[in-house]
Amino acid sequence: MGCGVTKTSEFNRKFDKAMKAAVLIQRWYRQYAARMEVRRRYTWNIFQSMEYADLQDQIKLYNFLGYLMDNFTPSRNLISHIFRENEVCRDAEWERYFSYNNITVPDIYSGPRLTFPLDMDQAAHLVEAFKNKQQLHSRYVLQLLLETWKLLRVLPNINRVSTCHSKEITICGDLHGQLEDLLLIFYKNGMPSLEKPYVFNGDYVDRGKDSIEILLILFAFLLVFPGDVYLNRGNHEDHIINLRYGFTKEVLNKYKLHGKRILKLLQKIFSWLPLVTVIDQRVLIVHGGISDTTDLALIARVDRHRVIFKDAPFKTSQAPWLGHLGRSSRFAVDKQSLACPASASLTILDLLWSDPMSQDGCIPNEVRGGGCYWGPDVTEGFLNRHNLQLIIRSHECKQDGYEFCHNRKVLTLFSASNYYEVGSNRGAFVRLGPDLVPYFVQYQATSMTRGLSFPQNVKRTEHTALKVLREQLFVHKSDLLSAFQEIDKENTGLICLNDWASAIERVLHLDLPWRVLHPQLVSSTTDGKLDYHGWFRDLALKKPSSEHIEQTMLETLYRHRSTLETIFRIVDTDNSGLITFEDFRQTLKLLSAYLKMEISDEVINELVISTDTNNDGSIDIDEFMEAFRLVDKKLKQQ
Repeated sequence: MGCGVTKTSEFNRKFDKAMKAAVLIQRWYRQYAARMEVRRRYTWNIFQSMEYADLQDQIKLYNFLGYLMDNFTPSRNLISHIFRENEVCRDAEWERYFSYNNITVPDIYSGPRLTFPLDMDQAAHLVEAFKNKQQLHSRYVLQLLLETWKLLRVLPNINRVSTCHSKEITICGDLHGQLEDLLLIFYKNGMPSLEKPYVFNGDYVDRGKDSIEILLILFAFLLVFPGDVYLNRGNHEDHIINLRYGFTKEVLNKYKLHGKRILKLLQKIFSWLPLVTVIDQRVLIVHGGISDTTDLALIARVDRHRVIFKDAPFKTSQAPWLGHLGRSSRFAVDKQSLACPASASLTILDLLWSDPMSQDGCIPNEVRGGGCYWGPDVTEGFLNRHNLQLIIRSHECKQDGYEFCHNRKVLTLFSASNYYEVGSNRGAFVRLGPDLVPYFVQYQATSMTRGLSFPQNVKRTEHTALKVLREQLFVHKSDLLSAFQEIDKENTGLICLNDWASAIERVLHLDLPWRVLHPQLVSSTTDGKLDYHGWFRDLALKKPSSEHIEQTMLETLYRHRSTLETIFRIVDTDNSGLITFEDFRQTLKLLSAYLKMEISDEVINELVISTDTNNDGSIDIDEFMEAFRLVDKKLKQQ
């Protein structure tokens, strides 16, 4: 009997030891998981902060160009074409301009050959061709786009969809030129058909490399199934946004001979895309969101294709020249009439640019620079007034591809996986049946993430986010140095981490947790103090050689590189990719007025000399932008 007691005691000791080990392992894993979650969250915050800061720059440029159009006659000839004010042609005249009949398809062309009216087999063949990296001939592109334009012109502002004709409807969010995501959606869910209706909720283009292919696929299915495919407009279905975020450049690269006509026709198509879709009179689908003035009856009456966004300023806090037309005017929209262009533009801006917020109310969207933030009370009031139960919107990347808010009465849906970086987020689409209960399908389109663990995914996306952030810190070097020296009164070259973090936020305004980020951005400190001169060296970024141009000017050009490229492409009216010295001079003068800083003729001449390497008297836009690119020296040394 004593032997049995001994064995029991031994077992208990081993059991206790195993339990303590299990508790320690569990505690370690929880701490490890918490650290990984912190890294995942701040990586996400970096990506979103950088994206929204860039959007603010684009909106400020948009407002500035509109201001020049209204107030400065010399600038009108340079930029008037982007606001379509010189277009007085009737639709029949435009159809002649877009005619494809004089474009010959050579016998050696091996891509899809379209005949109209299109059928399902041709649409499916087009999908397969794009999957195999084939390109549609420009004749067929123009023909397909022209037929799409004709169809869109007879559609209302509000699509009305019913589930009674099919078991369920599929809704997709932002695709942003990522063809791989669209192909995966079709693989998982089937292609659009009479039995498989789809609603696509805008932002088909920009950022990704296959925007034109996505548009051609969606337009083809729209033509084949006009009662079963519904397309909403997104904020990226806008030609000035496209100048900055890549779609214009993509089209001109793929269709060098007829790209200008294709872009002009797409500009008209975008202006005719419907604004919202309503399913079973109960679910509203809109790209961005609503405001406290949104009214479906008014939306139905908006002359959507005549809206010019320069008539509706996005934000005034960073565009003082627009003070008398401030964003707050949204709250004074005349609900009896939308004849005023600014009122109509503001109505559409709210639909395309707005985001939900957790607190009640409706305020200007200072983060994006356009639209508004609306709260749960605004959602509740809107749904009650229109007898709706759910708002489905897109416009924001979500890590899981979708996210509910406002007591599950607002659903954000995002279909572009790996949006910021491979592994950064999943995409999703949603199915709605007659019961209108959402069923979600999530995915990641690239095979690169399938063999990676969660920590490996976090590390990969974190590396990219920090690289982008280091670049931003470097191009603000002069401003940061001034901020550090203002703190460092005794000129020791040292500041504490709290001062370092607060100074960076004052300069960059990115609303990031700099103290949390400091281990990733600061390699060493001494007694809690940072050597900020050494810190700039440790950022390990190399700038291009421009010996005769002062550091502050170089930083300005780096910092506003996207804005500069956008202005370049606006000035490049023939879309050749080349601009004359005089156009180059005018571009930099526009940039200097926009930034409210002086760029002297001497600096402009030095830039011309350093950029025109072949001495042909013109500036290649792509070569110029490549010259002003920061290089990570650490990567270069590997």
